Amino acid sequence: MRPTEPSYDRGTVTLHWLTAALVTVLWLIGTFLEDLLPKGVLRSGVWSAHFDLGLVLAVVLVAFMAWRRTGGRRLPIEDAGPLHRVAKGTHAALYLLLLLIVALGIANAFVRGVHLIGPVDLPKLGDPEWRKPLTRWHGLAAHLLMALALFHSAAALAHHYLWHDAVLRRILAWRR
Repeated sequence: MRPTEPSYDRGTVTLHWLTAALVTVLWLIGTFLEDLLPKGVLRSGVWSAHFDLGLVLAVVLVAFMAWRRTGGRRLPIEDAGPLHRVAKGTHAALYLLLLLIVALGIANAFVRGVHLIGPVDLPKLGDPEWRKPLTRWHGLAAHLLMALALFHSAAALAHHYLWHDAVLRRILAWRR
């Protein structure tokens, strides 16, 4: 990164990439686990890890949103035209989908009753009939999030390789 280019602060960069990594791992587990592992202890353990990582994502998401509101560096707008509005809308949709997915995942865990750590289990609450719709909506929202994240990534790459601006470089931690 050139010394004169504005960049995001370390907190924003770290939380951005941590969110991206968690979402990717959670989506891969949720999408492919049942096809890859037979029913049994290992598969149950990976599902437990999926739930635990989902809780970590919830904490990271709250921290990220609080950081962006209170401590995160605001960068100058590169272009205030229609692309900026698309970018703002995309970011808002990403945050809303993340919140929806976490909420649906937690609701699903309570309907199922999930084993936490050691002797701690979530109690089964709510109607068991909610399990299938919650699972379906959680999965659909996750797929939509991944599609939007791919669009977000493609836009960042277009900024870098087609328009040759600094948009991508401002969020790359290793470019500091």
